[in-house]
Amino acid sequence: MKALRYLALVIASALFLLPFYLLLRNGLAEEADITSPQWTFFPSTVHWENIRELFEDPAVPMASSLLNSLIVSVLQTSGQLLLGAMAGYGLARIPSRHSRWVVGLVLGTLMIPAAVTFVPTFVMVSTLGWVSSLRGLIIPGLFSGLTAYLCSQYFQSFPRELEEAARVDGLSPWGTFWRIVVPNSGNFLAALAVVNLIGSWNAFLWPLVIAQDEESWTVQVAMSTLLTAQNINLHELFLAAAVSILPLVVIFVVLQRFLVRGVTETGIKG
Repeated sequence: MKALRYLALVIASALFLLPFYLLLRNGLAEEADITSPQWTFFPSTVHWENIRELFEDPAVPMASSLLNSLIVSVLQTSGQLLLGAMAGYGLARIPSRHSRWVVGLVLGTLMIPAAVTFVPTFVMVSTLGWVSSLRGLIIPGLFSGLTAYLCSQYFQSFPRELEEAARVDGLSPWGTFWRIVVPNSGNFLAALAVVNLIGSWNAFLWPLVIAQDEESWTVQVAMSTLLTAQNINLHELFLAAAVSILPLVVIFVVLQRFLVRGVTETGIKG
């Protein structure tokens, strides 16, 4: 049985790593090796200079787009955690007969297709003059209804004894939230941060519409320019995809233990 388990793990690992292998293999190969009908496990020649070519391509500002994606993802994720945690804690702890209605409204926003709010949001951003700016990319996504709902569910199961002890020591509700609740919710908030960061980093449609000049492109928009009706730069496209997912892989490896713990602490019981 142990041998079968190891075999299953090896097969699952190989299937998981296969896309990454294809990205690196094709990204460091010539066009002829990518399109050749005779498949080889390794390209005939490994072209490490393709990495320099990608970052020096004048048509694709890869370095600046990676920086833009980093700025947008970090600020947007920080805003979602900050606003979501405060909203969730308020819904979970501030007594009000309207709390359930507010939670219902928050859940209702999750049922509205993004296409319904896309045009009104664009009109608002355009009116404010935020097109082709980082403000237009970041601010509309600062609040997440899902994050607020998950935070409210988690804080409902947070030990009230810790909060009561903090109030006995003279802390206000605001001080209790920042000095007791938030530090003791690190695993949960880290798990939410990973999920929100991945979603923000991989966003494509909204940055494609808002980022109308090269200076405001995110990495997803920059990659799309490598695949056009007139030209398909295959090795740069594969290499750009590998470069774009590298930060996410690093973040996931570093924070995976928090992700696993956070999922078990969401307060949602089956």
